[in-house]
Amino acid sequence: MIYILYNPLSNNKKGEEARAELEKKLSEAASGTPQAEKTFRDIREISDTKSFIQGLKEDDEIIIVGGDGTVSRFINEVYDLKLSQKVSLYSAGSGNDFASDTAAFKDEKGLIPLNQFMGSLPIVKVNGMEKRFINGIGYGIDGYCCEVGDELREKSDEPVNYAGIAIMGLLGKFKPFTAKVTVDGNTKTYKNVWLAPAMIGKYYGGGMIIAPEQDRLNKEKTVTCVVWHNWSKLGTLIAFPSVFKGEHVKHKKMLDFYTGHEVKVEANRAIALQIDGETVRNVHEYTVIYR
Repeated sequence: MIYILYNPLSNNKKGEEARAELEKKLSEAASGTPQAEKTFRDIREISDTKSFIQGLKEDDEIIIVGGDGTVSRFINEVYDLKLSQKVSLYSAGSGNDFASDTAAFKDEKGLIPLNQFMGSLPIVKVNGMEKRFINGIGYGIDGYCCEVGDELREKSDEPVNYAGIAIMGLLGKFKPFTAKVTVDGNTKTYKNVWLAPAMIGKYYGGGMIIAPEQDRLNKEKTVTCVVWHNWSKLGTLIAFPSVFKGEHVKHKKMLDFYTGHEVKVEANRAIALQIDGETVRNVHEYTVIYR
């Protein structure tokens, strides 16, 4: 049995279209051969994902249809289970950063195998909460963009323009902060910090290649912390678009990159943070651990 768990709200409420698209692809791929039985479930209606998975047979297959948020929630709910079932992703989100980072593993049906990426993930500790993440932790103007995006989404069904929010933030809506950054016990304090994320993948924010050298399958189990600091709003605004090609690394005077097993970032004021696109407000500090 193939269990297709889809999120109708993904990609600005286009999840149902993605589900139908996947069904067509599976049928075409199996043309002329016996097809495995398929069942479709709205993933939001599964109240206890762990119990649901435990009720499946070992040779059943699971396909997640959704974006980064859907994948992140699913993995956090079943992380401590040793899944025997094959789990795949049919990417159907608005940002799709995980899919961008794992595109080389995609098969002819557009499915990305998830099992190998679910075995080891870092933990973020923030505001009394602990959570695994699949892409990264955004702290600074990236968290601000998610916060503003959430507010706009509550008021309208129109797609949120995060690039536009970021530009307005760089022009003055977002104020840079002072941050104490500690990576594996080594601490440095920065002024005029625009963002200080910790990444397990290369991508976040809907296509920004913020950590181009990060390998999510690296055997050392390290994450990358990026500190973007610059007193000049104009200089930051000019350099910012280069992050979509990973070329921001050339701006060495305003960017520092660290790799390590434990990252702690402490800000001099409360700002928003995002975990795989999920906003956490009023954050003074966060800690990421990956071992």
